[in-house]
Amino acid sequence: MADALLTLTADAGLTTGLARALAPELRAGDTLMLDGPVGAGKSHFARALIRARLANPAEDVPSPTFTLVQTYDGTPPLWHADLYRLTDPVEIEELGLLDALPESIALIEWPDRMVPAPAGLVLRFQPLDDPDLRQITLSGDKAQWARATRAAARAIFTHDAGWSDAQVAFLAGDASARRYFRLSREGETAVLMDADAPTLAPYLAMTGWLRERGFDAPRVIAADPEAGLALIEDFGDAQIARVIEADPTQAGPLYERIAALLARLAAFPPAPGIKLLDGPEMARQVGLFAEWYAPATGAGPDALAAANEIAPTVARLHARLCADLPPVTGLRDFHAENIILTGDDRLGLLDFQDAVAVHPAYDLVSVLHDARRTIPAAVEEAAIARFLTDTGLDPARFRAAFALLGAQRNLRIMGIFTRLCIAEGKPRYLAFMPHLWSLIERELQAPELAELADLVARIPGPDGATIERIGSQCRR
Repeated sequence: MADALLTLTADAGLTTGLARALAPELRAGDTLMLDGPVGAGKSHFARALIRARLANPAEDVPSPTFTLVQTYDGTPPLWHADLYRLTDPVEIEELGLLDALPESIALIEWPDRMVPAPAGLVLRFQPLDDPDLRQITLSGDKAQWARATRAAARAIFTHDAGWSDAQVAFLAGDASARRYFRLSREGETAVLMDADAPTLAPYLAMTGWLRERGFDAPRVIAADPEAGLALIEDFGDAQIARVIEADPTQAGPLYERIAALLARLAAFPPAPGIKLLDGPEMARQVGLFAEWYAPATGAGPDALAAANEIAPTVARLHARLCADLPPVTGLRDFHAENIILTGDDRLGLLDFQDAVAVHPAYDLVSVLHDARRTIPAAVEEAAIARFLTDTGLDPARFRAAFALLGAQRNLRIMGIFTRLCIAEGKPRYLAFMPHLWSLIERELQAPELAELADLVARIPGPDGATIERIGSQCRR
């Protein structure tokens, strides 16, 4: 017997919203069995889901009451079956429905006509005394269909926020459990953030802190902190990375604007409640390099010993080069894919829930010494000069700190990329390693980092053979 996942009372809007929320979650082999009496809302739900899945709200979705089956050329294909008029179960085989199930998404009305019924998600529609309402009960394997219950939570949230009439499209996911969906209706859009309570709370707090100080964090339209759901302003798709890729002449002006933004951010004391990213914590984090990258290269005892000395060396250098300045708010995951050039020419900020209290150079290092792209030297220099002009910081001390924070950050990322390959089966990040290493070598040219440079020089760099060796250890 399938587990009852949830029961909800739905009007037509929530029924449609549930279908639209569930549509992006479906994949080949998923079967939805729509059970309930005539007029309970099964066809309404199926029509909304098919249109959402095909991303075509005008798609003609006739009821297959007489044809029994209607198919649609989606990816994967969609099969919509209405077995109410089925006279002989043998006809199911003739329709090809059973053969199609493993490679298709199937919606089956009157599934009790199939003996035995296929495994899948059961949606039981039951009319209520109020003709505008129905009860919908979802049943299925809890582990397999957790995505269905989460989709239902999103549907209820957007319905309560007044957005149940919006089309829903998957927008993005990231390395965490966060996911984003774009809601669209009559030329208006918003972004649905699907996270969890521990993630959403700091996101909302940082959003308020940034907006109160004039920074362009997305406006919060609605939020349910306990459910980890928020509906936020849609900044669009013009990531700074994409803007510059389309027009490289924009790099200089945009990075100077980013530097000015960070200088303005550095004028405020750290946001309350954020974690301190100081020397000891940076040393702990850079330990990922010694833990993952160095041994994965096949390095000998001397190189491994050098790698183990990197963390305490970073801590000593941070105390010497960075501890003289009070920390500021660092957005931490700050790079050209998390900054949007909005339609009205603002710099929209994304992904700042993990903000930290850190040295003023940290975010500038993050955006200029980006693991994914090369910033022209003249552009980098102009951005640093703009930051120094706007903050009035001592150039020599700032540049030494900038170099240390860049080396620490990129050595840590080398460890992370190695771990992603070996422990999580994600080898694609290895392609960024040569660029990362070139940044580290540049940063270690600072005379103040000679001690750290000597240690790193004893460890194999990511040449072709080394990357191949790491890749051979990738989890399968």
